[in-house]
Amino acid sequence: MRLKLISPDEMNADQKATYDEAVAGKRGAAPAPMLAWLNSPEMARHATRLGETLRFNTIFPAKLSEIAILVTARHFTAHYEWWAHKRLALKGGLDVEIIDAIRDRRTPRFDDPQAQMIYDVAKSLHEGHGLAKPLYDAAVRLLSERGLVEIIGLCGYYTLVSMTLNTFEFGLPEGEVSELA
Repeated sequence: MRLKLISPDEMNADQKATYDEAVAGKRGAAPAPMLAWLNSPEMARHATRLGETLRFNTIFPAKLSEIAILVTARHFTAHYEWWAHKRLALKGGLDVEIIDAIRDRRTPRFDDPQAQMIYDVAKSLHEGHGLAKPLYDAAVRLLSERGLVEIIGLCGYYTLVSMTLNTFEFGLPEGEVSELA
């Protein structure tokens, strides 16, 4: 870890208010990258609120949202993010074969057209830096404009998360080993 993370009793008033808000939210804890973001309390406040909205208040169930998150974590080889969201994806009902394919940089097989579209959109955003018109049109038809905006939001937010975790070299919990090479 490149950054000394401060404990709640070491936080100034702005940091502590942001930390307390996160703990009182739907997560019930401060998300790992927020501990770095607290060096900029206002950024931490807004980023954490955005993350909570994207995790819990999109039109998609966790099973589908986690596809975009895992594609993002894999794109950035974000070890901590992958570790955390693989567990959430499994809990949400995402098939382990799909997760393993994303981990191994293989294209998964999907039975659900929405899941396939979310995967295709996430891959295109990261690898192509946007969506070609045919993919855009298909995504709007299948996911709706709101759904497409939310998938873009998930990919963008988890890009910030991945960059934060990678830059400050957040380690995995003791005893855990990364699956990503």
